[in-house]
Amino acid sequence: MFEPVRIAPSILSADFMNLGRDIALIEDAGAGFVHVDVMDGHFVPNLTIGVPVLKQLAKLAHIPLDVHLMIDNPLRELPWFLDALQGAADPGSCIVTVHAEALYGPQLKEATDTIHAAGCKAAVALKPCTPPAVLAPIISDLDMVLVMSVEPGFSGQSYIEGSDAKVAEVVALACEAGVRPLIQVDGGIGVRTAPLVASSGADVLVCGNAVFAADDPAMALQEVCRVADRARMAALEV
Repeated sequence: MFEPVRIAPSILSADFMNLGRDIALIEDAGAGFVHVDVMDGHFVPNLTIGVPVLKQLAKLAHIPLDVHLMIDNPLRELPWFLDALQGAADPGSCIVTVHAEALYGPQLKEATDTIHAAGCKAAVALKPCTPPAVLAPIISDLDMVLVMSVEPGFSGQSYIEGSDAKVAEVVALACEAGVRPLIQVDGGIGVRTAPLVASSGADVLVCGNAVFAADDPAMALQEVCRVADRARMAALEV
């Protein structure tokens, strides 16, 4: 059954002095999520949005927040971010993503349980070199898997060729477990790369500069969605 691709513009590429304006713009253009990149300067070499800003974004946005935690201590810090999301119009539609590389053994399950206990959706992200097999023990607990198609830490990077094959691996892993979490791809996604990952099974595409650096961000968002949907439909017809 065909399900349209959803676009999650990353506000890391938005105008931080006009976040309200830019969020309203992508909402009106049909975005599915507001992607919020949280970086701690340790897990990745950059610092971005923290809890106070997230708390304000939760009150401002009318579509779900998609919070990507690139942090060293997710088990300790998760409650802060989950509390911030309680001010959202529908916290149950918000997604919180932790990185598999920051958690070990049973910690990954503990993190997803913590997210679910707060009433949010749980996701796990994989860096480019992390194999999808690490998700096998918990794939049935996940609402989404995030496949990084760049090394996390900075916006504006180029798509790592072959990331679409990794998307297909995640699809196969989920099918084997009899589940269907959303599959998100983040990194270098635009009109050229969106069809690659969408035809491989990606449901949610994170776009940064492809949207916010465009002359017409709304039109750019809709064009990425259009080419992704076309590729997705073609793959289903094969």
